[in-house]
Amino acid sequence: MTGTTTAADYAWLKERYRFLLEAYCVTLVRDIAPEGLLGELGAEGHGRVVGVDGLSGPACELSGPCRMFVGAAAVDDWTLMVEFNGCLGVTDQAMLPLSRGRCIVSHFLNVNAVDRFCWYQDGDLRLDFQPLFADERYGSRPDELLTEMRESGFDLSERDEDGDHDAYYATLTGACFALAHRLTGIRPTPELFATAAFLCGTVPRG
Repeated sequence: MTGTTTAADYAWLKERYRFLLEAYCVTLVRDIAPEGLLGELGAEGHGRVVGVDGLSGPACELSGPCRMFVGAAAVDDWTLMVEFNGCLGVTDQAMLPLSRGRCIVSHFLNVNAVDRFCWYQDGDLRLDFQPLFADERYGSRPDELLTEMRESGFDLSERDEDGDHDAYYATLTGACFALAHRLTGIRPTPELFATAAFLCGTVPRG
């Protein structure tokens, strides 16, 4: 584990990227360049975009029932993949084979408040949980990151599905980014989100 941030360190996301956080998937894939990643996923190219904000328009225009629009940018030894209203990064059918020989960390939220955090490693899903219900964990190593999860901002106690979750929701996205940072060492910043150069493409669904 290399990162030490908490949910509070990502308050800027709600201020600057509220539209993204309504429905997003953010994925980090180690030891592959953006070109290689899009190639592995069978993407059709749609040029380059600078900054996360620039992905929203093409995502609305080009995503559909059969294809998802993604942007991929190089960050150190990793590729950052960002999706507006997408879910490719938490789709096991795509990520498990892609993770062979590498690490993938991804988190997702949709407009219906369905969420998921996944840690794939070398063809294995090591950790899989819904951030709202972090007490229920799956994967081959579901309890390996309990300390890191608590420190990131997750509530690991059992939660009532019918309870009032509004206060906890306020920290969930930041906790996901913090846990991903602890796993990868890659810390998204306002500067990174504003200046990252994304290679874009549409990827088949399913």
